[in-house]
Amino acid sequence: MKLRVERDVLADAVAWTAKALPARPHIPVVAGVLLHAEGGELTVCGYDYETANRQTMDASVQSDGTALVSGRLLAEITKSLPGKPVELSAAGTRLKLVCGASVFTLPTMPAEDYPKLPALPGTVGHVNAAAFAAGVAQVAVAAGRDDTLPLLTGVRVETDGPVLRLFATDRYRVAVRELPWEPVVDTDPTALVPARALHDTAKALGPLGGRLALALADATSGEGLLGLSAGGRQTTSRLLDAANYPPVLTLFPTSPTREVRVDTATLIEVVKRVALVAERTAPVLLTFNERGLIVEAGGAEAARASEAMEADLAGEELTVGFNPHLLLDGLGHLGSPTTALSFVDAFKPAVLRPVDADGTADSTFRYLLMPIRVSR
Repeated sequence: MKLRVERDVLADAVAWTAKALPARPHIPVVAGVLLHAEGGELTVCGYDYETANRQTMDASVQSDGTALVSGRLLAEITKSLPGKPVELSAAGTRLKLVCGASVFTLPTMPAEDYPKLPALPGTVGHVNAAAFAAGVAQVAVAAGRDDTLPLLTGVRVETDGPVLRLFATDRYRVAVRELPWEPVVDTDPTALVPARALHDTAKALGPLGGRLALALADATSGEGLLGLSAGGRQTTSRLLDAANYPPVLTLFPTSPTREVRVDTATLIEVVKRVALVAERTAPVLLTFNERGLIVEAGGAEAARASEAMEADLAGEELTVGFNPHLLLDGLGHLGSPTTALSFVDAFKPAVLRPVDADGTADSTFRYLLMPIRVSR
């Protein structure tokens, strides 16, 4: 293998591909990135048996070939290189990298021992890459982090005609984002994707812009794969078993009795300040009345804090308790200067929605938060 490639393109590809490498590989070859040069293109691959990342780029290929080298080391080297073209040449058990006056010689691993990457499944539709990345970020925050409950560590992907729906839950909250998309199949495919892998992939593909192709393996194939591709990058991720995924969308109240409008940034700052005196599992109390909102935390025999702020309440006054960290997660992902909070009562789930410039509460993103029962 012998080729020349632009430094920035190579560094970006290796850095992104290396995200798929396991922190503690069971076999040495899985700690490597596979470089394959053929027909005027260089493909960089990384795989941990769950997620496979591939990027193909143009290169001046003098001779085809394949090399497998340490992914972490190559990522560190490529990002530190000067801004000049990079020459790669493999011979025997060594890969030589030359960039300007910098020369590195890296040991290679046997490429024939590298596991075969799963093929990209068939495309089921297209979605705006930037919008998809933003939507995944909004819902992934609500996914569980307890690996003993793998079902709740995923993001549920559903389609309904021209609507792509993403949602996740950890039992205490539910985040839902709906996006327009362009289906290319007659069915409405669904999948449960590991939240961490989906978030990392969407974050990397979103800035590329344009359309992102979403692919799913045939349900009868048994592969259980989701594929995403945009801008020369492709990734596949094995799916979680969604057979017993809870019907969390039914938790959203259909007839709220109260709605409050508050300034998002102000509420975030107030909750952060007041929560400084709250014990780790203690809630913050939000009291909404005709005079505005009072946020409180602390106990009778401990430090206490309270702060008042403006709020517009439609309905009867209400006092409700929330986990401050879960509340801040929802507020921080609304992406709107104004937040609409709707309630049925103090014991049923509250729903946060962003408010558009015209004053309409946007239902394409909803963040449901379970209250904490408190006695006063």
